[in-house]
Amino acid sequence: MRILARWIAGSAIALFAVAGLGAASAAASPSSAVTGHLYVNDNTAGANTIAGFDRHADGSLTPLPGSPFAAGGSGSGAAVASQGSLQQSADGRFLLATDQGSNQVSVLRIRPDGSLKLVDTAASHGVQPVSVAVHDRLVYVANAGNGGSDYTGFVLRPSGRLIHLRGSTIPLPDGSQPGDILFNSTGTKVAATRIGTSLIDSFRVRFDGRLAAAPDSPISDGRLGPFGSEFRPTNPSQLFVSNAHDGAGKGSVSAFSVDAFGSLTPIGNSPFADQQTAPCWVEITHDGRFLFAVNTADSTVSRYSIAPGGSLTLLGSTTLKNATGLAPVDARLDPSGRTLSVVDGGGNSVSTLTVSGGDLTELSSSPTPLPAGAHPAGIVIR
Repeated sequence: MRILARWIAGSAIALFAVAGLGAASAAASPSSAVTGHLYVNDNTAGANTIAGFDRHADGSLTPLPGSPFAAGGSGSGAAVASQGSLQQSADGRFLLATDQGSNQVSVLRIRPDGSLKLVDTAASHGVQPVSVAVHDRLVYVANAGNGGSDYTGFVLRPSGRLIHLRGSTIPLPDGSQPGDILFNSTGTKVAATRIGTSLIDSFRVRFDGRLAAAPDSPISDGRLGPFGSEFRPTNPSQLFVSNAHDGAGKGSVSAFSVDAFGSLTPIGNSPFADQQTAPCWVEITHDGRFLFAVNTADSTVSRYSIAPGGSLTLLGSTTLKNATGLAPVDARLDPSGRTLSVVDGGGNSVSTLTVSGGDLTELSSSPTPLPAGAHPAGIVIR
């Protein structure tokens, strides 16, 4: 995590001027119609903010009026080693954002025009919240800081209030550094990664919303730094986890089958090499056919095809523009699956690429600058 922070911090200085030069062009409205919105958790020091953008039919982004929006808590003002620090509620009405600097989670209402209004802030019941998982009204938060590292559950009320679920907190040892927590599509399983170890936590979700650890949890996949993860959208019993800390050119993605109790079994020849360095974030196409792994140290995105049984075949890697020191982090596909947007931690920007099967091509309008002072991670597209 400290290595990742140095990559991002060093590159931010070098690329700040580039981002600033692009701000004027990003503010100009393109001719294509608005098709949706994109949001990024800025993790700004002091008062945290959420950057909001209109998404246009040609894939370009323009800042929403009033952006960035106050998140309600405080950011850490430092690199975020996590996936999922910004999530959307199941009904699409709210954003849930981690506020690392104040150990809170903020809930913001998404207005019809895409602007945001703060509804609630809730204590994260731990230290340094970094990742949020949402299924229906059930929410889990991963807290990564020593002295308060844990997974904690909440219930999201229809009003947007976030209520702590008593008895849901699962403490973790100091140094675990959880980086991601997520539900499968049916809401029956939860997985979480411990970046500071080689361990992956796996749970089944009980009828009362609390978590029951799988018999073999936590498990080690034999690789250092399990980082980003995602269940296959078309198969909630398949889980994919990136491994970031095995060294230069030794990144990989592990694939697991998940049984009824949450136990994990490696698929095929897992883990599957990506021949890049520090694959930290994972995104799978909506049809479940392709997986993209974001390589933070190389500023590339590895592309895999996924066989029906879950085995991966590496198709190649795509290098992002201004790759030196860009430090790409969290990534998300748009609802149509036609574009992939990647938060650039070092460049303080968002890169957007078109998706054609397992191929990626960066847009001419990419990257789009984020607000000054952001240390971004966490992205939602709608």
